[in-house]
Amino acid sequence: MRIVIAEDDLVSRKLIERAVTHLGHSCMTAEDGEAAWKLIEEQRPDAVISDWMMPRLDGLGLCRRLRTYEEGSGGYTYFILLTSLSEQTDRLRGMQSGADDYLTKPLDPNELQLRLICARRVTALHLKIERQQEELERLNRSYYEDGRIDPLTGIGNRRMMEEDLDRIHAQVRRYGHRYAVVLFDIDYFKKYNDTCGHPAGDETLRAVAAALRAGGRKGDVIYRYGGEEFLALLPGQDESTGRVAAERLRRQVEAMMLPHPG
Repeated sequence: MRIVIAEDDLVSRKLIERAVTHLGHSCMTAEDGEAAWKLIEEQRPDAVISDWMMPRLDGLGLCRRLRTYEEGSGGYTYFILLTSLSEQTDRLRGMQSGADDYLTKPLDPNELQLRLICARRVTALHLKIERQQEELERLNRSYYEDGRIDPLTGIGNRRMMEEDLDRIHAQVRRYGHRYAVVLFDIDYFKKYNDTCGHPAGDETLRAVAAALRAGGRKGDVIYRYGGEEFLALLPGQDESTGRVAAERLRRQVEAMMLPHPG
C-alpha cells in the first residue's frame, strides 16, 4: 500500500517510516497536517497514519478534511490516528471525526501490522465497490442508450423521438425557437417485402436510414417512426426551409436507385 505519515516529531516520524517500510509498504512523510494534505491531494494514498497533535493542522482536522474531500471526489483512504491520549472519550472523538483506527504511543510494530492488515482489506473492498459502481453506471448508460436506438437501422427509435420532440417543443415555447419535422414513407414497401423477402426488406430499411442520416445537416436527427416510416427532426427550420430539406432528403434516397423487381 501507499501510505502517508504525518508526524511533527522527527524521531517518531523516522521510526514509523522504518516500521512501515519494513512491512513492505511504500510511504511518504510530512512534518504537519498541511504538508500531509498536499501529499494526499497529489498522491491519493491508500492509508494515512497521522499524529493527533500537530502544528498548523492537527490529526482530527486532517481527517475531517479528507472525509469531506472524498464525499465529492469518491475513493476511500484508511485513516489511523497516532496518539498518546489514553482516555476512551478521546479515542471516540477521533473515530467520530472519520478515523478508522488508532495507535497509541510509543508505537508497537505488531499493533501497526495489525492495523495495516485491516487497512489493506478495507481499501481493497472500497476499490472493488467503486469499480462495481462504475461498471453499473456504464451498463445503465448503455441500457438507456440501447433502449432509444432502433436495433435494425441504428437510428433513434420511437421512444427517443418522442423524448426529443417533447424537449425541443418545450424550448420553442420558452425561447421562441422553431423546428420542422418531416415524415417519410417508403413507397410500395409491402410489395417489395412480398417479392424479395423480409431479409431484403431489412437491408432496404437500413440503406434508406443511412441515406437520410447522410443527407441531413449537422443537428438534424433521423428516427424510425415505425415499419417503413421515418421522421426527420430539423431544429431551427420553419415550414418553408423544412420543405427544401425534405426534398433534399427525398432525392438522397431516390439517388440510390434501389431496384424493385415487383
